[in-house]
Amino acid sequence: MGSGFFALLDDIAAIMDDVAVMSKVAAKKTAGILGDDLAVNAEKASGFASSRELPVLWAISKGSLLNKIIILPIAFLLSAFFPVAIIVILVLGGLFLAYEGAEKIYEFIFPHKHEESEGITDETFTEEQILEMEKGKIKSAIVTDFILSIEIVIIALGTVIDEPLTQQIIVTSVIALIATIGVYGIVALIVRMDEAGYKLIKYSKSEKSPSRFIGNLLVKALPLVIKGLTVVGTIALLLVAGGIFVHYIPFFHHYVPQIKLPDIIKEFVVGLVLGAAVLIVVNIFKKIFKKKSV
Repeated sequence: MGSGFFALLDDIAAIMDDVAVMSKVAAKKTAGILGDDLAVNAEKASGFASSRELPVLWAISKGSLLNKIIILPIAFLLSAFFPVAIIVILVLGGLFLAYEGAEKIYEFIFPHKHEESEGITDETFTEEQILEMEKGKIKSAIVTDFILSIEIVIIALGTVIDEPLTQQIIVTSVIALIATIGVYGIVALIVRMDEAGYKLIKYSKSEKSPSRFIGNLLVKALPLVIKGLTVVGTIALLLVAGGIFVHYIPFFHHYVPQIKLPDIIKEFVVGLVLGAAVLIVVNIFKKIFKKKSV
């Protein structure tokens, strides 16, 4: 009886060790997309009145958690009854990520004007109007998070697709939870950087005090941090997409390894080339539909 109990504990410990190892691998695979997730959410959570930043971020965080609660069971059902769908979704998601990365590079090289969004913090708006605009930005952020969450879940699930279903569920759920808490925790720190800086400046006693210096640094650093995350996120999108194509599309899996380049360069180039191809196709369709609508 006692030996059976301890044998059960050994089995549980072994499973948890396997889960820890697989979670580490899955975390590495999904880490690339989190840079873009951070940049997108930091941008969407900024621009509000100081007192509203954290409530808005909390609302987006709850929406993100709900997204994953919806996505996870569907992903597990597909994995159990139609596993090939996971690979198909993974590749389609890779095309989306590659397109998004290529589009950002295209917009950087050939910038075009965007319509200015309404300022949430403008004092001419009533409280009711501000709350209504907040709802719109929150909804937009949650929709974007839904797309990114699908990729995070599918990429994590793809790393353990050959493992038993129980381990798939545990590993993927852990990654989804860590991604939500980690991303929005860091975003909360980022969007409050300038507020912390302003407070340090306000309470500093002299122009040359360390607190004033740090405060000015934090205020000036916020836009640079968001831009930096955008650059890192764009590169990460193309690397993640290229990695998906190289590992799951037979042509790239067999042909690309023959090219003597570091894996990271191969994956970036493949992601960029396919992303550019998708971008061209999308822009052609946009022009066609635009002509038809005129």
